[in-house]
Amino acid sequence: MRQLVVSLFLLAAFLCSCTEAPQPYVIGVSQCSEDIWRNKQNAELLMSSYLHDNVELRFASAYDSDERQIQQIDSLLTAGIDLLIVAPNQVATISPAIDRAYDRGIPVIVFERKTNSRKFTAFMSADNYEMGRQMGEYIAKRLGGKGRVMEVMGLKGSSPAIDRHKGFTDAIGRYPDITIAATLQGDWTEQSAFKAVESYGGELNSIDYVFAQNDRMAMGARKAFMQHNAQSAKTRFCGIDGLPGEDGGIRLVRDSILDASYIYPTHGDQLIQLAVDILEGKPYEKETHLQSALVTRDNADVLFMQSGEIMRQAAYLDQLHNKADSYVQQLDTQRTITWLACAIIALLLVAIVLLYLYYIGKANMQRERIANTLWDLAPEPEPARSEEQVTEKGEEPTSGSNEKQATERSNEAEEKSEEHVTEKSEDRAERSEEPNTTSLFITRFRSVVETRLSDSELSVENLAADMHLSRVQLYRKVKAVSGSTPNELLRSARLKRAYQLLLTTDKSISEVAYLVGFTAPSYFTKCFKEEYGQLPGEIKKGVD
Repeated sequence: MRQLVVSLFLLAAFLCSCTEAPQPYVIGVSQCSEDIWRNKQNAELLMSSYLHDNVELRFASAYDSDERQIQQIDSLLTAGIDLLIVAPNQVATISPAIDRAYDRGIPVIVFERKTNSRKFTAFMSADNYEMGRQMGEYIAKRLGGKGRVMEVMGLKGSSPAIDRHKGFTDAIGRYPDITIAATLQGDWTEQSAFKAVESYGGELNSIDYVFAQNDRMAMGARKAFMQHNAQSAKTRFCGIDGLPGEDGGIRLVRDSILDASYIYPTHGDQLIQLAVDILEGKPYEKETHLQSALVTRDNADVLFMQSGEIMRQAAYLDQLHNKADSYVQQLDTQRTITWLACAIIALLLVAIVLLYLYYIGKANMQRERIANTLWDLAPEPEPARSEEQVTEKGEEPTSGSNEKQATERSNEAEEKSEEHVTEKSEDRAERSEEPNTTSLFITRFRSVVETRLSDSELSVENLAADMHLSRVQLYRKVKAVSGSTPNELLRSARLKRAYQLLLTTDKSISEVAYLVGFTAPSYFTKCFKEEYGQLPGEIKKGVD
């Protein structure tokens, strides 16, 4: 019987044992803006992370704001990341925040845009100077070496705008009969190019070519020309990005809306592989220059067809991943059932042991009752002798003494047995606790909320966009998973972060309110009181 109990305990320990999954690498992605190009790259980053079961991505978009990007990078560092991927909004302004990450020992990959610091682990980008130079050569040849051109630049101070401008002017400078009539300032958006052209004081009808530093600004300039009835058959427009899809530059060239574009590769897959190689200590290139290509009417049809096929395959892979997620959830459910079965087995084993001890005790009592009965039927004993007499003759102590010692030993054995069973029971209970399985969706949602927590303009629409969902889809999913609305979770996260800041920093209540995304300290105080039953000032006093 004793061997059976031991075997059952070993079986329960085997069934209920588990190996904790390794902690994933947390990679922060700080994008300088939000546009079709970066949406494509983010989708590629997310798709590529599916190939690595040890990667967790946290996205942040600065919407072309230096201050916001600095705050988001610092927020990612505070939240805890293993590697930072960053596309700096401008060359100089974002460098201090990137340097802070690098100085803390966090690997930094600078992508697509440069900084004025060498504190980075790796750099990956296409050659923006070469893009500008080749576009200049293409336009010069299309003009036959004579004409007037206009350039619309991207965000002032950003490295792609600087490099593309230099490459373009170097190429045009080789043709003395081509004049750069104007160099206008945009900020990568269609509207900025539209306004820049509208504000131009020169004669639009004299412009033969417009080179905008991306396709969106090329379309903005084209609309401004059309509005002023200045676009003639000779005025042509070129851009850079050459994105696939119905709204991308490849289709615009194919349909002769733009005369040319230049593929500016996103390559989120290479970016993720580089990050994983760095984190796993594998060899990697410190600087990687991505291949790109000119898009003209001669190759636009083929490129559009190829890109369409790639997009279909990507969509198919995404569907497969969603199915895989569903299978993972089913496995989680099965694992939960397995753990419940383990818990039941452990309880049954405890019950078996207790029953075993009960029957052992009952048998002992039965034997004791039989012994007492036999004692009652036995002849009267001889007169009792003193202990000294017993000792002198070497005889054993009286049966009463034996019974007392036996009882004490029995009690001690029972106590030890109960203590042993209790310890085993507690040990099995600890091992049978189910690991905390968190929904992949709510983990992603929390990641998006945490990285944009300080953004006072953050809305459910922004969160839905970051999650690649509609507002209604996000609301339904969050409500189904958490029982709360997205706004409720956002407010709770802000107040929790505020509580930590009040406890651990010397910042004022107003500073804390702004840091966690509240626009008014008074409203922050009201929400804080409702959440914690205390005023922020009371928390500060308690710390002081």
